[in-house]
Amino acid sequence: MSGGLLVAGTTSDAGKSVLTAGVCRWLHRRGVKVAPFKAQNMSNNSAVVVGPDGRGGEIGRAQAMQAAACGLAPDLRFNPVLLKPGSDLASQVVLLGEAVDTVTAGNFRQLRPRLAETAYAALAELRSAYDVVICEGAGSPAEINLRAGDYVNMGLARHAGLPTIVVGDIDRGGIFASMFGTLALLDPADQALIAGFVINKFRGDRGLLQPGLDMLHSVTGRPTLGVLPWALDLWLDAEDSLAYGRVLGRPAAPHGTEWLDVAVVRLPRISNATDVEALATEPGVRVRLTVEPAELAAADLVVLPGSKSTVADLAWLRETGLADAVLAHVAAGKPLLGICGGFQMLARAIHDPVESRRGSVPGLGLLPMEITFDPRKTVRQSTGHVAGDLPVRGYEIHHGYVSTADAALTPLLTCADGSGEGAVAGAVHGTHWHGAFESDGFRRRFLTEVARLAGRPGFRVAPDTAFAAVRERSLDLLGDLVEEHLDTDALWRLIESGPPAGLPFIPPGAPPAAR
Repeated sequence: MSGGLLVAGTTSDAGKSVLTAGVCRWLHRRGVKVAPFKAQNMSNNSAVVVGPDGRGGEIGRAQAMQAAACGLAPDLRFNPVLLKPGSDLASQVVLLGEAVDTVTAGNFRQLRPRLAETAYAALAELRSAYDVVICEGAGSPAEINLRAGDYVNMGLARHAGLPTIVVGDIDRGGIFASMFGTLALLDPADQALIAGFVINKFRGDRGLLQPGLDMLHSVTGRPTLGVLPWALDLWLDAEDSLAYGRVLGRPAAPHGTEWLDVAVVRLPRISNATDVEALATEPGVRVRLTVEPAELAAADLVVLPGSKSTVADLAWLRETGLADAVLAHVAAGKPLLGICGGFQMLARAIHDPVESRRGSVPGLGLLPMEITFDPRKTVRQSTGHVAGDLPVRGYEIHHGYVSTADAALTPLLTCADGSGEGAVAGAVHGTHWHGAFESDGFRRRFLTEVARLAGRPGFRVAPDTAFAAVRERSLDLLGDLVEEHLDTDALWRLIESGPPAGLPFIPPGAPPAAR
């Protein structure tokens, strides 16, 4: 059996995903055959993987990023259970890449044994095929209301005998209480697997922090294996970068004399919003997620991104006044882009007996077409070109399809089979393809057209921005941070030999009902 490690966290967005990717990249650079794993992910940001049967399946986008850190193509086993929330009360269940059910609080207990069995089997397969598997937990292992039946955090660690490290985000405050409390709410068998801590997003003088680290070691018997500094360049594929009002990344100065301002509507059930990260890698392009109609009015380009619930999010657009702001933006001749669910919203009508089950509702009426939802989900990788010469790659994840369109509607892209995809009508652009703007030539041509439509003659695309290279640099930076700021010798001992014997129990431990 291979070596392994579980990266748990004090909270969601504590840094589990990026630390897992960093450890994976560090091991990969050492020549270790390493793979990532997350038993269950809850996210609407997913990537398409071609399974063994040739069909497309979904895994969490974070696991696709971690696979790249390992130098691997994504594998459905890297994230065997993916829950995609469609509302506050229900999530679509994607099992080994395929949508199989809907989970609610009422039926999760009945589904959980099947999900756990699938996750455990996938991990066993990976551990027989790789030297090391680095596992990522979910949320916090100290969620005592969820410990019974857990197969993602300490349930997984107990099942597979995984040493566990706990990462916490010091930028949130209360880091020592979070670390201590996480450990102290676990039962003795779980605590025996917790071998150390990692501090994430530290800014300041390490000397001021050290006394706290020493005291934490003293009261828990576990060392802090490293302190990762705040790194502004780590924003690709990070879900916590998709917060309201935040500018994505670190926009470089424009290649020409003018900037492009891009406003992305932060939908309640936003899906694969990481599509806009490719735009944000371009010099002179400032991308912000927003829920403010005034910011749409001031933007050069407005983006309606993907949605896990197109009809519900369209209703929200209307309730908040954002739909009126989108229509006013287009009426002013400024460019609009809809991606997947956002593209579907641009139609004259949406017929949805599947996702929202609301039947037929009017769309925004900006494209002469209608959308119909099918129970069968389209999940596939796609290739094509634009303007006859620029290659475009993307992937599709959607139930809705264009069922009716005016014959004069111009497609945005041409698929490999010669069929059209998406649509262009004046300044309005739309496509079902996620990831299309990672194709450098297509992205540059699109932004050039956006600048023309927006009246920004001074904007120029940079001729050499390569999105794949930007992502690789980000992964290398993660590996560098692990090598430079973690005790990698201690980390390797854990991976190879498991947690040290004799780690002390910290009371009170888990309540009886959580054991």
